[in-house]
Amino acid sequence: MAITAAQVKELREMSGAGMMDAKKALVETDGDMEAAVDWLRTKGLAKAAKKSGRTAAEGLVAVAVKGGKGVAVEVNSETDFVAKNADFQTMVKAIAETALTVSDVEALAAANLGGKTVADVVTDKIATIGENMTLRRMAMVEGDTIASYIHNAAATDMGKIGVLVALKGTNEAFGKQVAMHIAAANPASLGEADLDPAVVEKEKQVQIDIARESGKPEAVIEKMIEGRMKKFMAEVTLLGQQFVVNPDLTVAKAAEEAGVEITGFVRLEVGEGIEKEAEDFAAEVAKVAQG
Repeated sequence: MAITAAQVKELREMSGAGMMDAKKALVETDGDMEAAVDWLRTKGLAKAAKKSGRTAAEGLVAVAVKGGKGVAVEVNSETDFVAKNADFQTMVKAIAETALTVSDVEALAAANLGGKTVADVVTDKIATIGENMTLRRMAMVEGDTIASYIHNAAATDMGKIGVLVALKGTNEAFGKQVAMHIAAANPASLGEADLDPAVVEKEKQVQIDIARESGKPEAVIEKMIEGRMKKFMAEVTLLGQQFVVNPDLTVAKAAEEAGVEITGFVRLEVGEGIEKEAEDFAAEVAKVAQG
């Protein structure tokens, strides 16, 4: 298939590889972007796959905690101007508080908020503000103690990244530290048992391919893979990560010393996984000014 300049540019941004290497990787993988990243890693031409973290949609993540339950919701808007709008923020706060009474985002959309469903409240706000909005996600944790943290806060309990941590035991100060750690480190799962098997298998195959490129015997490769996968688990699981507050300890060990057990967490970031057309700032201002 024909490889476009845009595809090459995207792969270079994702992998840090050179132009010709990126193009060759795309040719070898028939334009499959993820497979091309893996191909580059196998050849030693790219760092560990971390997809671009560009936020592609605006809006807010809000958290609400009551007793042993915590919820986080994401409500998207087209522009950051609306995310800073007091009416929008009031609505998002009310939606987060309503989320404490339901179990998933579908139930939240249908839940009562001031005599209307949440979905209708959002629709009415679209008509009032004149910009598209969506109730996108909701996540929940339960535990003896729930700690929360908002990064890039726009108002109380809402901002660009929202984190909730559930603890067995009581140590809210430690829970807050863990929540801040999660905001920064973005772990893929709580522990090894919670990690998606497909993610583990994919990483293992990439590491096998890298090791085989070195030409080492299979017996040596097997030991290499064991060590590399152990390192991978430590990097992507919360309990295995080095605690940002004290890098000499893993998060699991820090929790033990704090006298609690981390039983779950939620991390929502505005716009994760959403793509939208790039628009320069001047164009965005003009768009808002035109109504």
